Amino acid sequence: MSALCRLALTGRLRARQSLRLFPGQQDVCVLAPSVRTASSSSPVNLTYDVFDGKGESTPLVFLHGLFGSKSNFHSIAKSLVQRTGRKVLTVDARNHGNSPHSSVLTYEAMSSDLKHLLAKLHIEKCILIGHSMGGKTAMTTALMQPGLVESLVVVDISPSQTTTRTNFHSYIQAMQEMKISSDIPRSTARRMAEDQLRRLVKEHSVRQFLLTNLVEQNGHYAWRVNLEAISAHLDDIMSFPNFTSTYDGPTLFLGGASSAYISSDDYPEIQRLFPNADIQYIPDASHWIHADKPLDFISTIISFLQS
Repeated sequence: MSALCRLALTGRLRARQSLRLFPGQQDVCVLAPSVRTASSSSPVNLTYDVFDGKGESTPLVFLHGLFGSKSNFHSIAKSLVQRTGRKVLTVDARNHGNSPHSSVLTYEAMSSDLKHLLAKLHIEKCILIGHSMGGKTAMTTALMQPGLVESLVVVDISPSQTTTRTNFHSYIQAMQEMKISSDIPRSTARRMAEDQLRRLVKEHSVRQFLLTNLVEQNGHYAWRVNLEAISAHLDDIMSFPNFTSTYDGPTLFLGGASSAYISSDDYPEIQRLFPNADIQYIPDASHWIHADKPLDFISTIISFLQS
């Protein structure tokens, strides 16, 4: 057993590292990442990256999906800065990336986090672009704080129940069951993790996406996302809050033509909540439109900004 695992068993390891041991295997120790933990009621201080444009136009703010991070949109952000001159922010949601962990993971809480960040950065109005879970956070923010949102782009998600269209329960189970040896090269750890994910996560691209959350700390490997909170709130993430208010600003729902996340069944609810919404699809794109068709994605965003 490694020294770190022995320290954990004797109670001398920092509690926030949340040790998980797997009996019957030597020197196998998976630690939850050492992260800041926020109180359940207050907004968290989100981590973000800024790509500074020279223009004075309203900044773009990108919100990633479940298991994603702010880096998912870095190449898109750089291109949009070059082509529009706008400032672009990419943001880590709570319990994701390098943002603090919290036991709460609801759209109201994530919207409150975003409002807190924008106030801290003295951004009075922005253009929100959210993918999947981030799209629902963006919609929630526009409906709750319409004065903050000049316009809205919702990427491959709708304000409807999405449980039947996902395999996230299997993804979480596979990640929770992962066992990785300590003190091995990162490349070996990634191969070991992918081999274990393969049983429940069939798509190679999804396994690679999940593996972006595998981090190394002093020779030990951990998931940086808060799996406990994600699992506890998965029903909240798959659903959407009830609203009687509307967001009347310019709105684009951008779906992947090969994805089922925005269907014609969703159109009435989209039109009810977002009366000025346009719905478009990018051909040959899956749920991860920005990864499948980045040039088409960027061109569509620019056309929307210019309309």
